[in-house]
Amino acid sequence: MNPSDPGTQRLTLEQLQEWERLQYGMFLHFGMSTYTGSELPDGSHPSSLYAPDRLDVDQWVCVARDAGMKYAVLTTKHVAGHCLWPTKLNDYHVGTSGNRTDVVEAFVVACEKRGVIPGFYYCSWDNHNVFGSQTPTHTAAWERAQLGLVPETQLSYVTRAYMDFQSAQIEELLTQYGSVGEVWIDIPTVLPRFYREELYQQIASLQPQALIMMNNGIGDGSHYPIAKAWPSDLIAIERFLPNSHTGHIKWREIEGKTYYMPGEVCDPIGREWFFTDEDQPRSDEELLGMYLTSISRSTNLLLDVGPDKHGLIPDKYVSALQRLRRNIDSLGF
Repeated sequence: MNPSDPGTQRLTLEQLQEWERLQYGMFLHFGMSTYTGSELPDGSHPSSLYAPDRLDVDQWVCVARDAGMKYAVLTTKHVAGHCLWPTKLNDYHVGTSGNRTDVVEAFVVACEKRGVIPGFYYCSWDNHNVFGSQTPTHTAAWERAQLGLVPETQLSYVTRAYMDFQSAQIEELLTQYGSVGEVWIDIPTVLPRFYREELYQQIASLQPQALIMMNNGIGDGSHYPIAKAWPSDLIAIERFLPNSHTGHIKWREIEGKTYYMPGEVCDPIGREWFFTDEDQPRSDEELLGMYLTSISRSTNLLLDVGPDKHGLIPDKYVSALQRLRRNIDSLGF
C-alpha cells in the first residue's frame, strides 16, 4: 500500500481516523427481546409486552459517559421487529406498547446533552414484518449454517416488499432525529447485494458524515466476506478480538480497489446481548483485557450493556463499568 494513496472508500482518511480516535463506545441492546427472554423472538409477541416502568434513557447515556465511552449505538429494531420509535409504517412499536416513550428520540437528546455521539442499529432479520420473506427463524438449517455446514445464502431471503419497508424505516430514522455518527445494519446476509448497495447509498445520502457498518458477522476480522456484507465502511469483530498475529488490517483489497476499513470489536459486558437476570458481568480482569487488546490491536471497542426490564442499566453493570474506567485510568490510557 502506497502511504500517499488515500484509498477509494467513500469517507476520507481524516473522517475515518477521527472515528477511530473515539476508541470506546456502548452498544445498547434493548427492546422486545428484553421482555421475551429470548434474543431471537419469533415476532408474535404483542406490542404491549414491552413495558418498562422506570425507563430512563438519560441514565444509559450518563453511564456511558462516566465509563469513558465517546459514542453509543442503540438497537432501534432487532429480530422481533418491534421498533423503539413510533414508526408510521405499522403498529408494532413503542407507540402501541406498555410505555409510549420514543426511545430513539430520548436517546439522541440524551447523547446531545451528555456529549456522547449517537448511533443507530437496525436489524434486517425481521420476524414480524416479513412481507413474504424467508427469515433465518423460518428455516431449520440456520444453526447448521452457523456451524459452517451449509451456506447462509441458501437459507433465507427478503422480498422486494420487505426491502421497500426497510428503506422507508431507515428514512424515518435518518431524517427525524438529527445527525448520527454510525449506522449499524445487522444480518445484511439476508439482503441481496444489489439491495445492500441501494441501502448503503441511501444511508450515505441521508447521513453523509455517518460511518456505515454492514455487520460481517462473528470472527476476528481477518477474512472479510464480500458476499455477506459489502459495501461497508467498517469491519465488525463480533464475539472475538482482533487477530493476535496481525492485529486489525485496515487496508483491504476488494474487487480490485483499495479501501481503508477500521475495525470495531463488539461483545457484551456479560455473555448475553440483552439483559437477563442470570447474566453477570465478566471479571474486571477480562473486561480490562478486552479493552486493552482491542485498542492495542488498532480497533474500537463497542461494549454491549443491556438495560433491564425496568428500563435502567442495572447496578451490577454500572459498577463493573466504573471499575473498568478506574483500571484504564490507572494505566494511563
